[in-house]
Amino acid sequence: MRHLNSGFKLRRNPSHRRSLLRNLTASVIEHSRVETTLAKAKAVKPLVEKMITIGKSGTLADKRRALAFLYRRKTVHMLFDEVAPRFMDRNGGYTRIIKSDFRKGDGAEMAILEFVDYRFEVKEKKSKSKKD
Repeated sequence: MRHLNSGFKLRRNPSHRRSLLRNLTASVIEHSRVETTLAKAKAVKPLVEKMITIGKSGTLADKRRALAFLYRRKTVHMLFDEVAPRFMDRNGGYTRIIKSDFRKGDGAEMAILEFVDYRFEVKEKKSKSKKD
């Protein structure tokens, strides 16, 4: 029975799992969207949401807590200056998981983890004009 046993092990030892989740959290904060396996997306979603909640307060202690988890100053600055202010009027539910196709190599179920306010922008190709 799995009573009171929560969390995802992801077939990794604790140190590898911890660094994997930290790096995925940083990637979501930096890029606003990341494609990974469904299990990893479900494991990292609560961590991203907690980081955004920490980022909404903006105190020095919270910046230090975020830096202790994320390691990169650039990511912490993005969290406090760009990401968290977007969600000031929202009380949770900052991310969503969209199921994607299966990975070609091993058949793993893929998913996209993105912020709720993510806007997909298509870059236009430069058309070459022919001179007549």
